[in-house]
Amino acid sequence: MNNLTERQKTLLLLLIKDYIESAQPVGSKRLAEHYHLNFSTATIRNEMAELTELGYLRQPHTSAGRVPTEEGYRYFVSEMMNKAELPESVQHTISHQFHQSRPELEQWMTLAASILATQSQGVSVVVAPHVEQAKYKHIELISTQGRQVLMVLVMMGGDVRQQILTLTEPVTQERLSQTATRLNGLLSGLTVEAMSSLPTRPDPLDQDILLLILQDLRNTTSRTNEIYTDGLTNVLREPEFSESEEARKTLKLFEERSTLQDLLAKTTTNSNIGGLQVLIGGEGEWEELRQCSMVIARYGVPGMATGTLGVLGPMRMSYARTIPTVRYVAGLLSDLVNDTISSENDIR
Repeated sequence: MNNLTERQKTLLLLLIKDYIESAQPVGSKRLAEHYHLNFSTATIRNEMAELTELGYLRQPHTSAGRVPTEEGYRYFVSEMMNKAELPESVQHTISHQFHQSRPELEQWMTLAASILATQSQGVSVVVAPHVEQAKYKHIELISTQGRQVLMVLVMMGGDVRQQILTLTEPVTQERLSQTATRLNGLLSGLTVEAMSSLPTRPDPLDQDILLLILQDLRNTTSRTNEIYTDGLTNVLREPEFSESEEARKTLKLFEERSTLQDLLAKTTTNSNIGGLQVLIGGEGEWEELRQCSMVIARYGVPGMATGTLGVLGPMRMSYARTIPTVRYVAGLLSDLVNDTISSENDIR
């Protein structure tokens, strides 16, 4: 990155801040008058021309002011990444909302998506935490009718699966409850690997249910986690998306979840919990994001359960508001996931 003078840094940061707020090209007169600068408009024009030559700004039309390039936005983000803070009043409000919600994973994911979209005025993306090593908590076996039984399987981390089993012969509720009690005592806290190495159970029903549990846990580990989104209309009403083609590309990203999954997986695989990443213009890899930026973070407990959250918006998004919001919500979700796992371990 080219070394900028202090005056160039000041002008570049002010120009980008102004463009983020107005969505209009910024000229030298606007900077001089609006920010009460001590530089002449001629000096500002010369510096803006130099910043354009360096690749931080561009001029949409000959007579127009300047707008930031992708490189300009990257410089802006790098300068304020660790400076932007979420006001304490906003932090308190968000924390209160979470602690007033039901202690359920789906409730937390929906609330996180809503808060991120509202605070950033972008479109939020929240991926439910992935259980990195599925562990058994308990099952319930409930007789329904005839040979059919409802199996409710609960894993460490709060994931709950239900399925209807069809047994070879009718079984009383008393026997089903006895089987569930034996298996809960035997399997609590075990991983799929540990359960797979257990000797065959002497009771045929116990063995059949154990095999079904193993199958369900293996499916849980390999399945794609659910994605929660909110605020798509926030992005589509921005001037950058007034052209239907750009709007269509953005919509496509959310309609074809596999692309979104691929993007999030590639950008967060090697990142630390709580670490932020900012993608600007798709970083030359995702055409759907050519006019967008994304602020992404991982949350959760390493080695146990982790997820991803972020905000997508126009390249002109308010990074000063979005970055600390994403960071704060990621921290809250990490704490909630950690508390859930800790309480389960205490029960065990």
